[in-house]
Amino acid sequence: MAGWALFPLRIFIGVTFLFAGLQKLANPNFFDANSPSSIQAQLIASERISPLHLLIGHLLQFAVPLGILISLGEIAVGIGILIGLWTRIAAIGGVGLSLMLFLTVSFHASPYYTGSDIVFFFAFIPFVIAGSGGVLSLDANIRRRASLEAGRGDPTPFVLAFSQIQDLCGNFDKNRCTARKNEPCGPEKCPVLHGGEPSLIERGGRPDEVDRRSVVIGSSAAVAAGVAGIAIAGVTAGLGRAIGAAPTAKSSTTAIGTGSTTTPTSAASGATTTTQGAKPAGRPLGKASQVPVNGAATFTSANGDPGVVLQPSSGNFVAYDAVCPHAGCTVGYSKAADLLVCPCHGSEFKVSNGDVLTGPSPTGLTPYKITEGPDGILYIQM
Repeated sequence: MAGWALFPLRIFIGVTFLFAGLQKLANPNFFDANSPSSIQAQLIASERISPLHLLIGHLLQFAVPLGILISLGEIAVGIGILIGLWTRIAAIGGVGLSLMLFLTVSFHASPYYTGSDIVFFFAFIPFVIAGSGGVLSLDANIRRRASLEAGRGDPTPFVLAFSQIQDLCGNFDKNRCTARKNEPCGPEKCPVLHGGEPSLIERGGRPDEVDRRSVVIGSSAAVAAGVAGIAIAGVTAGLGRAIGAAPTAKSSTTAIGTGSTTTPTSAASGATTTTQGAKPAGRPLGKASQVPVNGAATFTSANGDPGVVLQPSSGNFVAYDAVCPHAGCTVGYSKAADLLVCPCHGSEFKVSNGDVLTGPSPTGLTPYKITEGPDGILYIQM
């Protein structure tokens, strides 16, 4: 019954992890350092908020291999859970991946239940404990085949009322068991119910013939599933690049103060005061002409956070801290929607004041005071 009770959850997390791994491999932007949704951008965002920030800093140089490893790990976990092959090992892998993603990506998700990684962490634990539950799984079929080959019959458990056992048992006589010296008949010590093979734990961890056969057959099945998974991953990655499953990231946002181009990031718009004569207070940011009308430019704030400045109409400038309050990703400016959008979890913010329009971000972006000086330079106060 545990297997049937867990079956819907098993299908869901199996399909989800398989899809997540294939989606990453099919999306060229995931491995493109110039994209705000790349593994590099996500690691940089996680470095600011994760309790593992010291480790993440050292992993940045290995971002692409790490992204491939995560993708293949998700595919392996998804296949294992979905077809019920080495289910406990697959579930342990899912627990590890979910914990890693929780500590790096969604540790500071607020409220905590808006982060999915912690939910997946606990969703895998029942499968670590119960395996596939013997329902529609290769683990159960392999165990059955190994038991039949060893001459022990079909080990598949089934539900049978104890009264039926009493009717069929030759030792049952007037509510007593002759096999137990006429003690009262009950399921607790019934020689019929407890006359099977001892479990691995009862055998002190020593595997028997069925265990060994199950490992051999299961290993062969795991190799076949692994080869199939790698083939599917390769085809998915190839198709994603061949047919353009995801658009290639394009650099369109000017980095103010340098004149170079960088990754598109968020920006917001709102009116500001142009000072005549006196130099405004604050740190000089760059030439106002570097911020296009109805466009955005990026900068790095004094505290090291990425920032964005916009000019929604001629002479009007606004600036924000570009760190999404939800999980620390760098938001980007969508000119088509005229919104600031988080590429990681989809939060949307108003251009005019940075207020949150669509969660999961609990709050809006932090605004900066920005002023254009008479010399055509933008000055920012934080």
